[in-house]
Amino acid sequence: MKIPRIVLAGATSGVGKTSITCSIIYALQKQGYTVQPFKVGPDYIDPSYLSNISKNNAFNLDVWLMGKNHLLSSFISNSKSDVSVIEGVMGYYDGFGGDSNYASTHHVASITKSPVILILDASKTARSIAATALGFQKFHKNSRITGIILNKIGSKKHENLCRQALQKTKLPIVGVIPKNPNLNLESRHLGLFSTLDNKTLYNKIQKISKTISKNLDIEQIIKILKNTSHLQKISKPSHKKPKTTIAIALDTSFNFYYQDNLESLRREGALLKFFSPVNDTKIPKCDGLYIGGGFPEVLGSKLAKNQTMKKLIKNLAEDNLPIYAECGGLMYLTKSISSENKKYKMVGVFDAETYMTKRMKLNYTKGKINPSIISERSHSIQGHEFHYSKLNSVSTDSKFAYELEIGDGIKNHKDGLIQYNSLASYGHLYFDSFNYAENFVKNCIKYSRS
Repeated sequence: MKIPRIVLAGATSGVGKTSITCSIIYALQKQGYTVQPFKVGPDYIDPSYLSNISKNNAFNLDVWLMGKNHLLSSFISNSKSDVSVIEGVMGYYDGFGGDSNYASTHHVASITKSPVILILDASKTARSIAATALGFQKFHKNSRITGIILNKIGSKKHENLCRQALQKTKLPIVGVIPKNPNLNLESRHLGLFSTLDNKTLYNKIQKISKTISKNLDIEQIIKILKNTSHLQKISKPSHKKPKTTIAIALDTSFNFYYQDNLESLRREGALLKFFSPVNDTKIPKCDGLYIGGGFPEVLGSKLAKNQTMKKLIKNLAEDNLPIYAECGGLMYLTKSISSENKKYKMVGVFDAETYMTKRMKLNYTKGKINPSIISERSHSIQGHEFHYSKLNSVSTDSKFAYELEIGDGIKNHKDGLIQYNSLASYGHLYFDSFNYAENFVKNCIKYSRS
């Protein structure tokens, strides 16, 4: 099938990939195209910006989590708009290790057979930028690079010097963006702020996209993205009739979810209902809970004050309602969260306390999962973790679902605390890499019949 598509890659992190990708989406929409966004890597925040601009939910593409076949299947099945735009991660060839391109943006571009536009930060260079561009072209025998965008250009003279030098690449320059501090996005912890945080950021990305789009050669970009090969058409998986209801925590504290994970729950027969642990005093009638990641420490005071919600969740856990939680959800289910000399009392399902650190834990993870509410048997797992917190006072008799070869987990390379019928981990999983959604839904149905 024919899918017009393009990948936006950076020479390094911090070159402006997200704001430029949003600007290209904005410009394409002004030309009358609908756009489906994708994000390379295990990222939750950048996709919220892409979704904001495109008005379509962004999907992640990560080879480590999904595997090559699932990645390609997700890309093809979710490319329902006129154009698919993929934002890369880190530097173009950065992936799992230094000895291969595995799980890099280049790897994803190769799997999806997509043309690539390379974004270069020109702020502290001129002629030397050609050496960088040529290096990226020649580093891999099939770089797939078909165009260049220059960011942070200081003047017309600076632009001319870069253009002259880049003639050796024989690549079209499809964007020249002037240096402007007002085009920078703020960051928090592991990346950008989520657009769920406030309306100011929501409006800012709109304004940035409009400004940058004026400096893009959108006609040339459209020409590049239309010059793509066909991808094999795939059959859509069948959806089971809704048999159970799962409540999903979704607000400014909990909003880190892979769209594919939510879709897989629906496909397996779950009706999803959303609620806010920050603002609500009721949970939708349900047979299971899914509490994703986020930044619960930021609104720790509000979460702590919502006594009704905390009591509801703890009572449901003690009643053996299936509860699956990741990272921020894990933190919320501990006894407390300590941040900046303040301690906030949380739900207390798990006999442990969370405290914030200044050191980031960012890893792909690999190991073994033991039988739990998402797995009927032991098998190998691959996921990822990223957080700025640790768990203290973890009970010595705690039960863990995951034993990790790669990654830190909660304690001694173990992750996935089990209590009652609840499972909570620092690690994030891609549900379709195994039958996690199917097993979770089955356990929710079993609870509803008990």
